[in-house]
Amino acid sequence: MSASRDRRLPRRMWVEAALLSLLLAGLRRMKPEHASNAAGWLCRLVGPWLPVSKVADANLQYVMPHLGRRSRWRIIRDMWENIGRNAGELPHLASLPHNPASGPGWDVVGEEHLRAHAHTGQPVMFVSGHIGNWEMLPPAVARYGLAFSSFYRAPNNPYVDRMLCDLRDEAMGQAVPLFAKGARGARQALAHLIRGGNLGMLVDQKMNDGIEARFFGKPAMTASAMAAMALRQKCPVIAGYVERLGPARLRVHVSAPLELPDTGERKRDQQLLTQMVNDYIEQKIRQHPGNWLWLHRRWNRHLNNK
Repeated sequence: MSASRDRRLPRRMWVEAALLSLLLAGLRRMKPEHASNAAGWLCRLVGPWLPVSKVADANLQYVMPHLGRRSRWRIIRDMWENIGRNAGELPHLASLPHNPASGPGWDVVGEEHLRAHAHTGQPVMFVSGHIGNWEMLPPAVARYGLAFSSFYRAPNNPYVDRMLCDLRDEAMGQAVPLFAKGARGARQALAHLIRGGNLGMLVDQKMNDGIEARFFGKPAMTASAMAAMALRQKCPVIAGYVERLGPARLRVHVSAPLELPDTGERKRDQQLLTQMVNDYIEQKIRQHPGNWLWLHRRWNRHLNNK
């Protein structure tokens, strides 16, 4: 970014970047578990009172109508705590130990699938959702020789964007290309896959130009790019998620490659594969509802009057 362009940016962006830089520096000086606890406590205290929490409550009422107000409130508080812990842990992801005997660190359930695929040298697609500390999935997978690129929505502030990208590259141990959401990004991602690169996607957000699939038994517009690219290239798809075990203590779960549908009808195969991934993510959310990001407008029909 040139100096002349820097001067044209609003002062607010400089202030935001300076505050974030100070916050990250403070978190980095703390022990990982202490940073996780501090940020988690703050978000659990403040987050439930923010207006956006009404979206989370409406989502819970829509797909888990059996839950009472107290149960929904507990899930929303747990969700905010998880968000805070993710933020507190972000500066420490690169240094968290693999397979610790106790305390902070991460391990992998299903690592045999990663080792087996790494030996093939073929590209692979990873699919997941905003569960637990989803930021841990890329660096964990990269340790097995399967670093992947992702779709990405950059923050409006380029300084904030650069700091967050640097943290992710540090955790990954290398810089990887990122693709903007949208048609152009999808074309670039497909070209990356064709060249032999790996690709990762978080597919639990609403995508208006996707396809309708079921999610928690309700119709939900879902990104179709994952299924379209995987089927076109006959590329293995591995589903995964990150379970939170405690402060800065994470467990990465990865599945065996999903069996790609082959009905002979392209649209039908895309629908089946998309539904397969939705079902996987839903199952994991039901196991740990307080670890999912309920703030997304994943379903919109029930929110029109909220």
